[in-house]
Amino acid sequence: MFHKIYLTNVLTFKNMKKLIAGIALFGTFALASAQTITFDKTTFDYGTIKPSADGTRFFTVTNSGDKPLILSNVKPSCGCTTPEFSQDPIMPGKSAKIKVGYNTAIPGPFNKMIEVFSNDPANSRSVIYIKGNVDANAPEPKVLTPAEQKEAAKAEKKAAKLAKKAAAK
Repeated sequence: MFHKIYLTNVLTFKNMKKLIAGIALFGTFALASAQTITFDKTTFDYGTIKPSADGTRFFTVTNSGDKPLILSNVKPSCGCTTPEFSQDPIMPGKSAKIKVGYNTAIPGPFNKMIEVFSNDPANSRSVIYIKGNVDANAPEPKVLTPAEQKEAAKAEKKAAKLAKKAAAK
């Protein structure tokens, strides 16, 4: 009788070990296949700008995972920063923009944090920053010719591709 109970407990223990190993393996697979948030940059430096200059900038958010990514909230650290974003799902491999506006009527240096909340299981809260200096003595912004604008757009696309490749590694 004792041997029968002991043998049953040993078999149950072995089955339990297999069950736990299976759950752990499934959990690892579940984390490996998920939505993953990446940014083209995490800090946007305005440099030195004049008061009332255009304070709008864009961050590119990419879903480098294999499930839809959803931004649930984008929260600025103060009222001088206004983010705009879409809650539409970002499909795997696709990108979306977060529009960030800063009130450039406020003189002086600034460094603002913006929290981005998503359904990324590893990074449900990400942080991006804007910084710069609003100064009345700032130089006039250079106006780019159409050719220079095209060249700048090419350079930005190339940098985004390189950042995407680096994030994939």
